[in-house]
Amino acid sequence: MVNYCPFMKMSDDKSKIPTHVAVIMDGNGRWALARGKKRLAGHRAGVDALERMLGWCKDAGVKVLTVYAFSTENWKRPAEEVEGLMKLFSTFIRLKTRKLICERVRFRVIGRRDDLPPTLAASIARLEEKTASFEQQLVLAVSYGGRAEIVDAARKLAADAASGRIRPDEIDEALVGSRTYAPDLPDPDLIIRTSGEQRVSNFLLWECAYSEFYFTDVLWPDFSRADFDAALASYAERDRRKGGHA
Repeated sequence: MVNYCPFMKMSDDKSKIPTHVAVIMDGNGRWALARGKKRLAGHRAGVDALERMLGWCKDAGVKVLTVYAFSTENWKRPAEEVEGLMKLFSTFIRLKTRKLICERVRFRVIGRRDDLPPTLAASIARLEEKTASFEQQLVLAVSYGGRAEIVDAARKLAADAASGRIRPDEIDEALVGSRTYAPDLPDPDLIIRTSGEQRVSNFLLWECAYSEFYFTDVLWPDFSRADFDAALASYAERDRRKGGHA
């Protein structure tokens, strides 16, 4: 049964509900330090917030939730934190596999998978295969960078051109987009960033060309249903012309 969603009472206009919401889940470390805990405790609390967020998206009619879980730059963090995050990803997959299948949520990961521990990469692939037929989607950006994605797309196109499969003059936006990590996904309609920072931080650079942005001072582990509803209400007020006439 669908839970009560305040935003759903605001408007019955489905065009005002984003199909794809992306989140820069910022503030886990600060949340933990403010409570005298290690940063990894904040990341664990962030996983709980992610699970809540997925439920809210399903209630509101949002079909795709993409979250910035671990960037290409995050590998520079202390080894203890990086190792803890890799274990946290593995634990999430192990504990949530049954729930994702029961709730018919498609699980996907975008990013440079070759950077990941082989056992984690294998677990990701297995869960993706088990959930591939579901419509609702949860996408984790892991070892992900927007610039890295564009570089990887360019490398694929260069290889295709070198082999004669395409001509350089055939390369257009559609062809570049087809070489991104998940070309079948719609571009994000709304990107939410928590913790008060107001920058993109190398997230979905190709895909966010016409995304709407919503910034909040709330730290990610504290992000609430009311905060999500406020983001949706703000999105519903936007006039998304995408470069068209006023």
